[in-house]
Amino acid sequence: MFENKKIFILGMARSGYEVAKLLIRYNNDILLYDDSKEQEGDHIQELTKLGVNIIFEGQPDDIFTSNYDYVVKNPGITIEHKYVTMAEKFNIPVVNEVEVAYSFLPKDITLIGITGTNGKTTTTTLIYEMLKRADLPVHLTGNIGYPLSSFIDKVKNKDIVVMEVSVQQLVNTKDFKTNISVMTNLSEAHIDFVKSYENYLNFKSKIFNNHNEGDIAVLNKADNMVLTTTKNINSNKKYFSSKEKIEGAYLLNDAIYYNEDKIIDLSDIRISGIHNYENIMAAIIVAKEFNVENNVITKFLKEFGGVEHRQEYIAKINGIEIYNDSKATNNKATQIALKSFARPLLLIMGGLERGQNFFELKDYMENVKLIVCYGETKYRIKEFADEIKKECIVVNNLEEASKVSVQLAEDNDVILLSPACASWDQFKSFEERGEKFKEYINNLIKE
Repeated sequence: MFENKKIFILGMARSGYEVAKLLIRYNNDILLYDDSKEQEGDHIQELTKLGVNIIFEGQPDDIFTSNYDYVVKNPGITIEHKYVTMAEKFNIPVVNEVEVAYSFLPKDITLIGITGTNGKTTTTTLIYEMLKRADLPVHLTGNIGYPLSSFIDKVKNKDIVVMEVSVQQLVNTKDFKTNISVMTNLSEAHIDFVKSYENYLNFKSKIFNNHNEGDIAVLNKADNMVLTTTKNINSNKKYFSSKEKIEGAYLLNDAIYYNEDKIIDLSDIRISGIHNYENIMAAIIVAKEFNVENNVITKFLKEFGGVEHRQEYIAKINGIEIYNDSKATNNKATQIALKSFARPLLLIMGGLERGQNFFELKDYMENVKLIVCYGETKYRIKEFADEIKKECIVVNNLEEASKVSVQLAEDNDVILLSPACASWDQFKSFEERGEKFKEYINNLIKE
């Protein structure tokens, strides 16, 4: 399918780099274009030596013609990009790295895809670790930071691939198919990218594309939008619930059950919050499809401290606990974080301007004693804080926000970075933002 073709790769970063390395091995004529020169220098040199033509910046009309067989679009590139529009005019298929890589996978693997608005990375990690600790042949890939293209030579027949799948990755898929799909929850997000909530739901539901009754959908029964969106899918549906006893995984008497088996008491789980218990229940359902024993699951859950940048515990200073929730790039994620703490909070917010409605956070601000805001959204956050009568300090950047928060926090307070915004106004990614936050905090500890 992707052999002896003329291919235009739109956008480099990790996925563009990996898919270019894969495709060049199959006698494809490749041009890789990116709007920015800010790429890894050794990656540019490597691709050039392999025979990939690379152009940065400018968007010249003459580099894109009707002679291309495919456009492989980086998930982060808008669906309205100039070259995407031109491809549609020329009837050139626009796919993405996931679709390309899928076509090269062995046909007898088991592919587990995890999507949803929040909890994807934690649930993906939980599933992977449970299967790994059961000594199963499993690989971790996808939006979690490891492009599927980079695993083609590693995945063998009958292996298991656990893959986080974002809405951006689902947009340009056609043949991509999972054997098990997990949908954690749904709420409005990434509207700047997909243009409407309806589009967002339609793209998310593509995780169940090509399913039949032999394929499994793991669904959050406590989320009405999940139930509505998946009403007509062809999958074999299995459920988890934080609100009622059901067939499947559920919460009851401060413990997690799978059918009639008690798996673990909540007090024995290191990570907290209903959202994390839902992530765990989804992972348990998947693990049980592979007959993972209860003692393996329980032992792991007692040890698991969470995923980096997701309510990640950083340090304790003079009775003040500090958490990094840089992955909270939307209001829903910050709502979840705010619900997880009962102690007084100093909340650090801010980032890329996407027209977010911060008043969606109003009902979750009870324990917040101070908001420290920065970035493109700082003045709108200040307006929100003033309206709900919460003290708010405006600063220029995250380093200043970290310093102010530590200076003003008191014994038994929690400092929480949960921005409710994307990072791209001041950082390349939420990961970089989280790493910088930890660096700032550690520097303050040393002072």
